[in-house]
Amino acid sequence: MLGTRFSTFLKVANKDLKYNLPSSVVVFLVALPLCLGIAMASGAPLFAGLLTGIIGGIVVASISGSPLSVSGPAAGLTVIVFGAIQSLGSYDVFLLAVVLAGVLQLILGMIKAGTIGNYFPSAVIEGMLAAIGITIILKQLPHALGYDTDFFGDESFKQLDGENTLLAIKAALGAVHLGAFLVTALSLLILIYWPRLKRVSLVPAPLIVVVLGVALNIAFRGSPLEINPKHLVEIPVVSSFSEFLGLFRFPDFAAVVNYDVWIVAFTIAIVASLETLLSIEAIDKLDPYKRVSPTNRELIAQGIGNMSSGMLGGLPMTSVIVRSSANANSGGKSRQSAILHGVWLLMALLIIPSIINMIPLACLAAILLVTGYKLAKISLFTQMYRRGLDQFIPFIVTILAVVFTDLLKGVGIGMVVAIFYILRNNMRNPFGYDFEESNGNKKIKLYLSEEVSFLNKAAIQQSLYNLPKDVSHIIVDGSGSRFIDKDVVQVIKEFEQHALGSGKRVELIDVYDKREAPNIHHLFKKTTTKTRKKKNKLKQI
Repeated sequence: MLGTRFSTFLKVANKDLKYNLPSSVVVFLVALPLCLGIAMASGAPLFAGLLTGIIGGIVVASISGSPLSVSGPAAGLTVIVFGAIQSLGSYDVFLLAVVLAGVLQLILGMIKAGTIGNYFPSAVIEGMLAAIGITIILKQLPHALGYDTDFFGDESFKQLDGENTLLAIKAALGAVHLGAFLVTALSLLILIYWPRLKRVSLVPAPLIVVVLGVALNIAFRGSPLEINPKHLVEIPVVSSFSEFLGLFRFPDFAAVVNYDVWIVAFTIAIVASLETLLSIEAIDKLDPYKRVSPTNRELIAQGIGNMSSGMLGGLPMTSVIVRSSANANSGGKSRQSAILHGVWLLMALLIIPSIINMIPLACLAAILLVTGYKLAKISLFTQMYRRGLDQFIPFIVTILAVVFTDLLKGVGIGMVVAIFYILRNNMRNPFGYDFEESNGNKKIKLYLSEEVSFLNKAAIQQSLYNLPKDVSHIIVDGSGSRFIDKDVVQVIKEFEQHALGSGKRVELIDVYDKREAPNIHHLFKKTTTKTRKKKNKLKQI
């Protein structure tokens, strides 16, 4: 049985390899500078960022049930990580907090806390994706022009260098580096037109962009176009295996009794879990096959990933939208792509670090500019507008809030607006009605809606008590309702007594406190039992 499953896995892996291999290269090229930039902004060793990306690819993707999600160090955690390292006084003590955060995430997954992800409104998720696309474009413009004062991968409007996104763009426009600009311009042309060349399009355009970037970097040396070393990728160079082993750091378990360590661990666990659930919901929307990722399993995978990262000297990780969307847009089909990207990160560190360090940030910024555009296409805005204002306004508010604050704050603001519209629509449609008149007798029948909450109490009460006085027969039908709040039931029962006292006829159909959805699992159990009996009979024959 195990051999058969493994054989099936290999067949599927080989079948998808032609899609996942080029996609993994794109994700690797996107993830490489992001891992380094986030580590630098967090006040951690550069190796810690790469290690987190490697573990996020090889370990987390192997356990996760999400076909397209890619995990690694998250820009949204940089402020938390930087402050935690400073407050705890030691990086080794901070690593213990990362391990404990992983344990907490593991527990969250086991108690099924991942279902929280099912309650994010689709308009907010769509707005978050578009906002991430716009943020990528705005944040990468300075890097594309050779202005690299902010760390690569920052997503917050207020930057750690004291500027904000708009001020950084303004400063970049006044300090354009011609060599970097030429690299960006040529890279964008290749990214746009290379896929249209059918004979060579099997080679990923981002790989061609990187090769071109390295070639131009070498060609520009000694000329006015020479690219400054600070505008290039910079990963640690190791000359021996023992030197490589020396890069690892280990947690200080003696600090487990430190109250502050637990505070940091809880903070990281909650923020990382929320970002992961948001990312999973968003990436599922980008999946062309519309697969649904198991969120509880994802929390377990993230927990194991953070435990592994903390044990070896890495940073806390989450499922990351930028890398995951690059995976989806590049044609990735399964977890194999994310796993391979982790392998490429490891090989880049061990085998070709000197070559990697010749890649201009400008060509990587061009790759991200195209990724951002795909997330924030104009067609998405027109599509959301056609859905109605109750979808479009939360969508736009989420975009603005994310772009001008950060991911979690922006989504929180978008959620408030979306919930307002949900409640507003819910209050407007508590029931429908039919009116009949026969032989001078007037009858009215009220059909309660599918969901009747306490928010509908006032509207139903007002409608019942304001019915025309000449209506002699009143029917309240709750047979189509899955949920009727007990406050609403009480109001209807009180009206029944009032109406009967006035000589009217009142009929209540299925009006009671409906709080639980019907349990249908027993139906499947019976079906399964019957199916098994039929199979056994066939075997006997």
